[in-house]
This record gives sequence, C-alpha cells and structure tokens, in this order.
Amino acid sequence: MRKVVLITGASSGIGLALCKRLLAEDDELHLCLACRNMNKAEAVRAALLASHPIAEVTIVQVDVSNLQSVFRASKELKQRFQRLDCVYLNAGIMPNPRLNIKALFFGLFSRKVIHMFSTAEGLLTQGDKITADGLQEVFETNVFGHFILIRELEPVLCHSDNPSQLIWTSSRNARKSNFSLEDFQHSKGKEPYSSSKYATDLLSVALNRNFNQQGLYSNVVCPGTALTNLTYGILPRFIWTLLMPAILLLRFFANAFTLTPYNGTEALVWLFHQKPESLNPLIKYLSATTGFGRNYIMTQKMDLDEDTAEKFYQKLLELEKHIRVTIQKTDNQAGRSGSCL
Repeated sequence: MRKVVLITGASSGIGLALCKRLLAEDDELHLCLACRNMNKAEAVRAALLASHPIAEVTIVQVDVSNLQSVFRASKELKQRFQRLDCVYLNAGIMPNPRLNIKALFFGLFSRKVIHMFSTAEGLLTQGDKITADGLQEVFETNVFGHFILIRELEPVLCHSDNPSQLIWTSSRNARKSNFSLEDFQHSKGKEPYSSSKYATDLLSVALNRNFNQQGLYSNVVCPGTALTNLTYGILPRFIWTLLMPAILLLRFFANAFTLTPYNGTEALVWLFHQKPESLNPLIKYLSATTGFGRNYIMTQKMDLDEDTAEKFYQKLLELEKHIRVTIQKTDNQAGRSGSCL
C-alpha cells in the first residue's frame, strides 16, 4: 500500500516545496494536500501530477483558523483513509508583522548580532484579531486548529504495530519569554507568532508523552529563514532583493538563512525517512545552509520542561471541551429554530 502523507498549507512556500521534494524521492506516495484555497490546491495538484504521473495526489479543503472547517475535513479524511502515515502540520500565519527598527539598529552593534539575525528575537511584533470561534487568530491557526485536527484523526493515526508521525513546522523564533500558561493565546502580548511556535514545541512534547504507546510520534522542525509569502509580509520583495548580497555574506556566519523553500524543507524531508520512535522528542530539528549553499541538519535542545508541556496540553483539552459544548448548544438552537419554521 502507498504511504499516505497529509500536508497542511501545501499550496505555497514550504508546504509546496515539501510536496515536490517528497515526490522527487518517492513518486509512489499518496500526498493529500490540505489547503484553504481550492483553486490554488487544484493548480498545485495538476502541476505535481504532470511531473509525477504515477503519484497519487488528492485534496481536502481545510481552514485551520475555522474549527467547523477542521471538523468537516477530519470527517472526510476518516472516510477516505484507514491510516495516515505522516502528517505535516505546516500551515501558519504571521499577520501584520512590524519590524522594530530601533531594536534592529542597536542589535547591529551588539554581541548578539548573529543570534538576532538567526532568530529575529526582539525584531518583530504582529497584530492579531479574534476569529469566528472566539479565539486569537494566530493561536488558532498555528496551534489549536492543528490540535483539533490531530484529536479528530486519532483513529487513523494511532496504530501501535506501525507508528505514524506528526511533523510540526516550528521556528527558531519560538521564545519561552513570549509564552505564558496564563495567557497561552497571547491575547495581551505583541509577539503572537513567537508564542504560538513555543506553544507548538510544548504541544509536540506533550503529544509524545500521551500517545507514544499508541504508536503516534511527534517532532518539530524549523525551516530557517526562507523567502516565502510569510517573509515577504515582513519586507517587500524588492527590499529582500537589495539585501541579498549582505544576506549571502551573513550566511557564512548564520546558517539559518536557508533562503529558498527547497532548502527550508531539508529537515522536514530528513525526518520523514527516520524511524519516529528513534528520535528525541525534546530536540528541534533545524534546516541549515552553509555559506557555499550546502544544506544540512542541525539539532537544538528545546528550552522547555515536560511538566509545563503537560499543563499546556491539559489546558488545550479544557478549551476543546468548552468549544465542543458551545458548538453543540449552537447546533441545538439551530435545530429548534428550524423545527419552528
């Protein structure tokens, strides 16, 4: 049977490059593209099949910032597949990023200049808003929507005789200082992206603790700084073009500048070929590129503890319970209204 791989955010950037690399290595995979925009997804599917005609590429529509969409997609996936071998939880947003020019200027003359460029620590703030589900948009898109997707897909993910793998797209920008258990949606802060990526790291650790015995394993990766729609939201394309000579020079000192989506997928592809039970759940796997353009994998011990991860996991379960009760009440009220007509 073909291995089945589900990829969220597969129609552009890292997700699209990942699809191309996976099929280039094994065109007998079944790739399922989980995308919000069906027109873009159909175009991607057609292009992939043109390059790999014996591959199987299907589409499921899902918007991870909308829980009703997640529930619908999960139901459809469980009807289609008996198991999922690997799920890439890749979709994510960084809305309205703002560059802190003052922090950038002072950072240029500090000892941490390489670290600053590698992680963007202290350089970026973002706007955020409330979704239709009443949640912070960055938290729901980057973390909670994917969490609900996993919870719904447990029947096709948990097989102790043949492990399945979750691979999260995290970031070097995941900072412990930007996350709080008391405000895990980051409604009071200005760096929701960093907070959401740290929450992703915590969740991955907790999922291993709770699901390894059922045959489900989770790991996190960072694709580095690749030029995608997300990075073009920080600075316009022409600015990145003007900065490119300096960035190429900087890459001799800061290996986080993978620059292309293809390079950024190095760690994601490498993890796919590993036995998930052999990997360290407390390690983040980093895509890296040398100054001469060679891609390789780095590892980084995550700055977190398992107790905090478990507490966060329990808070997500509580939020899930609340959301399900709210949806049930809404459905009941809609049913009563319909019966009165």
